[in-house]
Amino acid sequence: MSGSIFRRSDGVWLNEPERWTAQGDSLQIVTNKATDFWRETHYGFTRDSGHFLGFPTAEAFTAELRVQGDFQALYDQAGIMVRIGANHWVKAGIEFSDGRAMLASVLTDGQSDWATAPYEHDAGDFWVRATVANGVLRLQVSADGKLWPLVRLAPFPKASSYLVGPMACTPERAGLKVAFSSFRLIAPLGKDLHDLG
Repeated sequence: MSGSIFRRSDGVWLNEPERWTAQGDSLQIVTNKATDFWRETHYGFTRDSGHFLGFPTAEAFTAELRVQGDFQALYDQAGIMVRIGANHWVKAGIEFSDGRAMLASVLTDGQSDWATAPYEHDAGDFWVRATVANGVLRLQVSADGKLWPLVRLAPFPKASSYLVGPMACTPERAGLKVAFSSFRLIAPLGKDLHDLG
């Protein structure tokens, strides 16, 4: 299941963007205005308007994705999402915050949290990987698609299946262009926690 996954008929849009194209193994989108995924914490509001193309998974899986985007405005973001429903999901990738592109992940279990860290590589071109197995979520990010340091390890609800795929939002504007490619959805890798491959 690689190469032309964006041509598969089982991908389901949540908040399909007005402008998108899929060609070969590449999906290109342009974000709509004021799109976001967030639940309650700190701000008190709930947003479920971000763009997400979800593909159904088994109860355990590894998904990885290359993301290329020009992050410029506050909260511009793109990466990968794993979703059970409106109350249980994670998004991870690059988000523009505090004047720069940051590594960011939001884990939502009824309410959202938000973790950020400086990203020392080219934020306009990166890979992100999510592995879910046995009630555990593992997030990794790569600058080259070869070396995969750990970003986050967290409990995640067990389910018979999930939706996983590319995600992008622009809470403060419209018009972020993002290209997603090299999307793989496979059995969980099962590698040691500190195996960077």
